[in-house]
Amino acid sequence: MKRAQVGAIAASAFAAAALVLSPLSSSPADAAAGKRLHAEKVCGTPAAGHATCYAEAMVNAKGATPRASTPPAAAMTPAQIRDAYNLGSASSNGKTVAIVDAYGYTNLERDLAKYRSYFGLPACTSASGCLKIVNQSGGSSLPRMDVGWAQEQALDVDAVSAACPDCKILVVQANSTAFTDLGAAVNTAAKQSGVVAISNSYGTNGGDAPDSTYGSYYNHPGIAVTASTGDNGYQGGSFPASSTYTTAVGGTTLTSASNARGWSETAWDDAGSGCSDYNAQPSFQTTSMTGCSNRAMADVAAAADPSHGGLAVYWPTSKSVSTWAQVGGTSESSPLIAAIYAQGTNSLSGYPNALPYSHTGNLNDITSGSNGSCPTSTWCNAGTGWDGPTGLGTPNGVGAF
Repeated sequence: MKRAQVGAIAASAFAAAALVLSPLSSSPADAAAGKRLHAEKVCGTPAAGHATCYAEAMVNAKGATPRASTPPAAAMTPAQIRDAYNLGSASSNGKTVAIVDAYGYTNLERDLAKYRSYFGLPACTSASGCLKIVNQSGGSSLPRMDVGWAQEQALDVDAVSAACPDCKILVVQANSTAFTDLGAAVNTAAKQSGVVAISNSYGTNGGDAPDSTYGSYYNHPGIAVTASTGDNGYQGGSFPASSTYTTAVGGTTLTSASNARGWSETAWDDAGSGCSDYNAQPSFQTTSMTGCSNRAMADVAAAADPSHGGLAVYWPTSKSVSTWAQVGGTSESSPLIAAIYAQGTNSLSGYPNALPYSHTGNLNDITSGSNGSCPTSTWCNAGTGWDGPTGLGTPNGVGAF
């Protein structure tokens, strides 16, 4: 099928699905008590040498995802994601986006089918070859399930589906949250046929790490390796987003607007940013641009604020039960950018994290918003050109990727 036809069919399906959304169904007790939903992280603080996932969900006063038979009314749909980033008729022509996360997810394929069916996206199954789930060595014996990390995986596969409905999806499940296991999973992903992008929605939670220790896992020329910058605002480098080999993906608050674009975007106040303590400044950055003598993050950004830009996700609340949720964090923005790389118009030879720097005209420059206090304004305040929370900006089509 031609690229334009794929986009037209997907856009029509998205438009139809968008009409059947209904409001979030919270419990009567929550409603009676006047409790409001709030954002909460789904993964805990990591130990040294380990990573945490960056998914954040809108939850009730008890910290639980409200049971809902349809997506939350305020959550972003695939149609809205593709409209906000001007993806139009863009298509991957069957390229593969890999997702690397820790632990297993018992009903991943079932839940993904529910998500894609609801929004009118083409089926993506293991039987058809569209979906593949392997362990960190590439085998079929999958690790035990952890609900928080399974929720992260649901966000990742749904985000790729939303931004790129014809992408194939490879999920590589690491044995644990240790960087040695996650890194082994990245290496496995890079060896699989057809993989053009690898999303990593996890990190050191504000603590940096050197490429000399873990960088080899993310050093894959010709593959776009994306990494979330974290959800703790400005506090310095966070690995692997601070690696010279990855595309560091920051986060925005995305809302509809009555302007020419139809959307308003500002820096999300929890998006991670900062200068690496260890890793060298890549050739595409300069100290005059970033104010850093080492690697600076982010490079680009996408929707991440769970309350304004959070994605509709069908995810597990236990090994057997799943429901709809509204989910964000820079765990949302990393797979979105990976999926856009898969539809990009540029050659991915060399290190694809350099591409946006030579195609800034194909990005929305985010010029307002802040993620904290910092010694150099551009590290924590959005402004014209490069800034820490949003990098060079968000996708305006696929020309920067």
